[in-house]
Amino acid sequence: MTNKILAIALLSCLALAGCSGGDTPAEHSAADRGEGHSSSSAGLPAGHIAAGEKLAQTKGKATGQSCVDCHGAEGNAPIDETYPKLAGQYYDYIAHSLQAYRSGDRDHALMSSQAKDLTDQQIADLAAYFGSRQSNLRDLHGVHN
Repeated sequence: MTNKILAIALLSCLALAGCSGGDTPAEHSAADRGEGHSSSSAGLPAGHIAAGEKLAQTKGKATGQSCVDCHGAEGNAPIDETYPKLAGQYYDYIAHSLQAYRSGDRDHALMSSQAKDLTDQQIADLAAYFGSRQSNLRDLHGVHN
């Protein structure tokens, strides 16, 4: 029985691999495929916190703003209440959000232009940096008890 289960699992993996059509997953937008970008945080290179910290403080060419100009030092003090706190957010959430801004799947007047030229490595670095920061986010579990 165990050999039969293993054989079915192996065949399933081979079938899925055969449907991928190459190294670029099917869910990527045409622009992302053309640039070799990943649209999944699972496809990103390893992020580096120090590189992300430096990048978070670097003024972008498109807007003249840095990440911390709008989201605050270490991502804990946004200048507008509608801007998210980034510190302590999940790596995957930050990475996926930046990828969506870059591809145009998510639109925001500032973020879309800030993210459009980010590389996969830069997105991974920013996600690693902000995800590593001490969070001022509140857990709302038990608020209504």
